[in-house]
Amino acid sequence: MKPETDSLFPDGKIRCPWPKADPLYVAYHDEEWGVPEWDDRALFEKLILDGFQAGLSWITILRKRDAFRRAFDDFNAEKIVSYDAAKIAALMQDQSIVRNKAKIEGAVLSARAYLALQERDGFATYLWKFVDGTPKQNAFRKHIELPAESPLSVKISKDLKQHGFKFCGPTIVYAFCQAVGMVNDHLVSCWRHEICADLAKKNPVSRG
Repeated sequence: MKPETDSLFPDGKIRCPWPKADPLYVAYHDEEWGVPEWDDRALFEKLILDGFQAGLSWITILRKRDAFRRAFDDFNAEKIVSYDAAKIAALMQDQSIVRNKAKIEGAVLSARAYLALQERDGFATYLWKFVDGTPKQNAFRKHIELPAESPLSVKISKDLKQHGFKFCGPTIVYAFCQAVGMVNDHLVSCWRHEICADLAKKNPVSRG
C-alpha cells in the first residue's frame, strides 16, 4: 500500500503526515514522538503539558514548552506542590504560557499525586506496568486509522484520576501514550516506525 501522499517530505523521507512543513513539529516527530521514555520527571512534564493541550493543538503547546518549563520550575514537582495563590495569580499573568486557572491548579494537584506515586515505586514503573514494561507496537497505514483513545488509555486515565491527577481523560492519556512510546503509532511507512520499535527492545523499563 502506498504511503499517504502528503507524508513524503522535501528531504525525501516518508513521515507521518501530521507535522506537515513546520520545522519544529518535524523535529519533534523525528526526535521525540514515539520514543520510549523512562524518566519520571520527563513523563510528569509530558502528562502535565498534555493536560494544558486540552482544547488546543499540540503545536501550540510545543511552541510554548520552553516558557512552560521556566514558569513551572522545570516541572520540579516538589516545587509545584508548594505553589500558593500568589504564585498561581502570577502564572495567570504570564502571557508566554496557557493561562487557564483550572489547568494551573490541576497541575499543582497532579504534582501532589505524582510525588505520592514516585515515593511508592516510581512514576515510570507505575505507568509502564500498564503495558507490562513493553511498548505496544501498532501497524497503522493511514493517519485516519489512529484512534482518539483506547481501552488502555481508558484504564490508565481512570487509575490516574483515582490517584488524584487532573486533566487526564482517555483522549489526553492516549496522546500521552503515543508521545512517550508506550504505544508506537508511527505509520508503518514512516521512517521512524522501525526505529522506535527497535528502541523499545533496547530500553526495557526497570520493573523492580
